[in-house]
Amino acid sequence: MTAHSNSFGETSRAVACLGRLRHFLIHGSLPLLLAVGFSLSGCSRQEASAEKSGKSAGGAAVPVLVGKAMAKSMPVQIQAIGNVMPYSKVAVRSQITGQLVQVHFQEGKEVRKEDLLFTIDPRPSQAALDQAKANLARDEAQLENARIEFARAKKLFESNISSRDDYDKAQANLDTLRGTVLADRAAITNAALNLEFTSIRSPIDGRTGNLLVHEGNIVKAEDDVLLQINQVHPIFVSFAVPEQFLPEIKRRMRDGPLKAQASYVNLDGAPPQGNVSFIDNAVDPTTGMVQLKATFDNTDNALWPGQFVQVAMTLSEQANAVVVPTPAIQPGQNGDFVFVVKADQTVELRPVVVGAGREGETVVQSGLKPGETVVTDGQLRLVPGAPVDVKPADTLKPKAMAQEEAP
Repeated sequence: MTAHSNSFGETSRAVACLGRLRHFLIHGSLPLLLAVGFSLSGCSRQEASAEKSGKSAGGAAVPVLVGKAMAKSMPVQIQAIGNVMPYSKVAVRSQITGQLVQVHFQEGKEVRKEDLLFTIDPRPSQAALDQAKANLARDEAQLENARIEFARAKKLFESNISSRDDYDKAQANLDTLRGTVLADRAAITNAALNLEFTSIRSPIDGRTGNLLVHEGNIVKAEDDVLLQINQVHPIFVSFAVPEQFLPEIKRRMRDGPLKAQASYVNLDGAPPQGNVSFIDNAVDPTTGMVQLKATFDNTDNALWPGQFVQVAMTLSEQANAVVVPTPAIQPGQNGDFVFVVKADQTVELRPVVVGAGREGETVVQSGLKPGETVVTDGQLRLVPGAPVDVKPADTLKPKAMAQEEAP
């Protein structure tokens, strides 16, 4: 081996070691960092030993798992953390003061618009309505008498039998009673409305929350919140994306509905699918993010208000992308790299430029060709040029675990 080759090998080993250190600095805890410190202190000696073994005919091969670089179509996605929000929400209050005498729903259940929720004691409102009707009957009788009196006063005045003053008094009395009857009719309308308010109905379709005031309590008009109802069919997911994606998002929305999917841990079934329905009218200058909302039918109640979800928007499809299993990508001092298994069953450290990732796969924008074999497990024991022993997926992991647990 020439001096130049020796220098390249030392540099490659340094990149691999520093890459492992970077991985643990990002993902490790303090005890792991201490352990990695002791491990990396001997990294050069271990790799030199591995290189020496590799030169000899009997060098020990490192057991690894591998995967293939493949050409396939990959969606170009934007991912963000979103928060589920009700499509609308209503705080239900009483519009009159009175005693709550009956609750007609179950907490946490769905209700339809105009379903009866509460009954306020209707007796005071019914009494007020009856009194308003009685007042109207009385004042209508007086109005009829005032009409007769006015007609008589008018005839006498026109015959010069009575004075102008008597005529004016009869006119004023008639007009007063006309106004009184109108006020009585308005009082009846108001009393009837108050009686209607004793039956509190749902203003929207939605799901009920906690019952905040129980039967027997006195509620005050427009004061006590009795219940909150959330409309969940449909439902919103609110999320923010960096402003540099805004032109592409707007372009996609002009071309047609922009699909979004929401997923979360322990999701049962396929992720719910919705459409982006709102872009805020300004970018937040403090964060450089713009707020968006996606609307989901949510007929199966897979999304719940207040829940945090992972939102993915597919902007386009990247055809013939080179894709590898995500575990093959390793962080290094000078960027990401993979170990490529060559025909002689040794490995080559290959720098790569990675793109988007999805469902355990990552796009490699440069550095790999379709069909090449990459190491997906066992990289921590590898150096450039090391021989490898490709193992089935169900045999390597127990051995690796046993080696990690050995003192």
